[in-house]
Amino acid sequence: MINLSVNVNKVATLRNARGGNEPNVVQAARTCIESGCQGITVHPRADQRHIRPGDVHDLAAMVTVEFNIEGDPRPDLLDLVMEVRPTQCTLVPTEPGEITSHHGWDIEKNEKILRPAIERLKAGGIRVSLFMDPEPSLMEGAAAIGADRVELFTEPYASAKTDPDIATEFARLRESHDAALSAGLELNAGHDLNLNNLHRLQELPGIKEVSIGHALISHALYVGLSQAVKDFRRACGQKA
Repeated sequence: MINLSVNVNKVATLRNARGGNEPNVVQAARTCIESGCQGITVHPRADQRHIRPGDVHDLAAMVTVEFNIEGDPRPDLLDLVMEVRPTQCTLVPTEPGEITSHHGWDIEKNEKILRPAIERLKAGGIRVSLFMDPEPSLMEGAAAIGADRVELFTEPYASAKTDPDIATEFARLRESHDAALSAGLELNAGHDLNLNNLHRLQELPGIKEVSIGHALISHALYVGLSQAVKDFRRACGQKA
């Protein structure tokens, strides 16, 4: 069974489009928790286009499941994480103007910023995960700088269209999964996972959790948020 962490960024995006406090991020998170998810994820970006620092504090005060904060290791993000002390911080590389994250870390290039960030977070009792491309050769480097987990970037698998391409990308995930476990890392996965492709990740028994936002919130427009969480839990191999 894979744990499901619901990313509530899109709830904040909709709220910010109109102003005010509807839809309410805390209420949405509460509905997800009551529907059985094992975690809540947020990614507070520097431009505050969805989740804002106030949301992070409000969620930290009520979340009764795992709380995962994603983001690049900029000073204000690290300070925020240290203030609220979530279960996990997932460090994700970002680029100006990007719509969403689209690649994992180049550890050799970014070691000077990653290593002290990881040390600071772990000293605060926070589990650290690194967002990584599904390349087996990269897993040793993630372990070497102190990461507890890696989150495998699943977009190449999720976007593959033909059976041969799907098989190729899933094989990369499997090989990266095996390499991460061999390096002593635990595993998460995420990005563009949906009800059509999520179920196959159950074939990778080392994956602890998936973080899903866009697809789940989009599905909720048709079936309701509580039912959407239950549908994604089933795709993770859970009884919902």
